[in-house]
Amino acid sequence: MKTKFIDEVKATPGGEKVLSCIQCGMCSGSCPMASRMEYAPRQLIAMIRADMKEEVLSSNSMWYCLSCYLCTARCPKDVKPTDLAHALESLATQQGYRTKGNNNPAMYRAFVDSIRSNGRVHEFGLMLKYYMSTNPFAALKVAPVGLQMFLRKRLPLMPTRVKNQGDIPAIIKKFKEVRSK
Repeated sequence: MKTKFIDEVKATPGGEKVLSCIQCGMCSGSCPMASRMEYAPRQLIAMIRADMKEEVLSSNSMWYCLSCYLCTARCPKDVKPTDLAHALESLATQQGYRTKGNNNPAMYRAFVDSIRSNGRVHEFGLMLKYYMSTNPFAALKVAPVGLQMFLRKRLPLMPTRVKNQGDIPAIIKKFKEVRSK
C-alpha cells in the first residue's frame, strides 16, 4: 500500500506536529521570506494535508526558510514550521526532487559537503563549490564583499578542521540510524 504524503512528513524529524496546525496564518504572516516562496508556510501545511507531494517537494518554499524561528516562536499550536521546512528539505533531497529555477539545493549540498570534509563550515570553500556548480559568473557580483572579508581576515582561504575529524562519518551514520527508527 502506498504511504500517504502526510505520513511521510510526520515520520520525518520536524514534521511530527503537522496535524496540529489550525491554519491561523501566524507563520506566513511572520515569515520574512514568504513573498519569495511559491507557497507560504500555512499553504505548505494545507498542501501536505491534501496529499500534494509533487507540488510541495518540487517547490522552492522550504529552501527559502532562513531558520529565523519567527514562525515557530509565534505558532499558537507549537507546530514548529522551521523544523517542518527542514523536514521537507530532507524529504526532497532523499527523493531526488529539484526545484524549478532555484539553486538552494546546490547550496544545501555544498553546505553538507563542507561539514563532511572539515567538521565545520568553511565559508570560502562552500561559496566556491556553490557558484561553480550553479553560475560561476554570479560570483563576480559578490567578489568585492569576499575580498573585503578576506582583507579583514574574516574569510580564510584554507579550512580549519575539527579535531577527531575521522569521527564525523560515524556521527552521520548514527544520526541516520536514529532517524530511520
